[in-house]
Amino acid sequence: MPKESSRGRKIGDLIQREVAVLVQREIKDPRIGMVTINEATVSRDLAFSDIYFTVLPSENTEIVEEVLNEASGFLRSQLAKVLSTRTTPKLRFHYDNTIESGARMNKAINKALSQDESQRDPSHTDE
Repeated sequence: MPKESSRGRKIGDLIQREVAVLVQREIKDPRIGMVTINEATVSRDLAFSDIYFTVLPSENTEIVEEVLNEASGFLRSQLAKVLSTRTTPKLRFHYDNTIESGARMNKAINKALSQDESQRDPSHTDE
């Protein structure tokens, strides 16, 4: 897989910062809660930007993703005022489930370690 260019990474970082501010200040939809923009990546030709977010409360992630994707045109037009590129990438929002995945993995690892420890030490009791 080719390495991401320095320019692409810089543009992604700028998009992440600016979209975070725009979502917080400009999107007034009551269906979205506290949205955090975790990462923004751009395609090599700068045509698309994939934006990964988390939201609190995390029960309505599909609705929030839908709302953000519907607002992507507005956000793109606002972003065009800030970016110094010839074209502004089309924005695609994706829910970032790495936090939940990490918590599940951590729980599974702790359970496996606990089971392993109890098998080594027969006098060990789970409390």
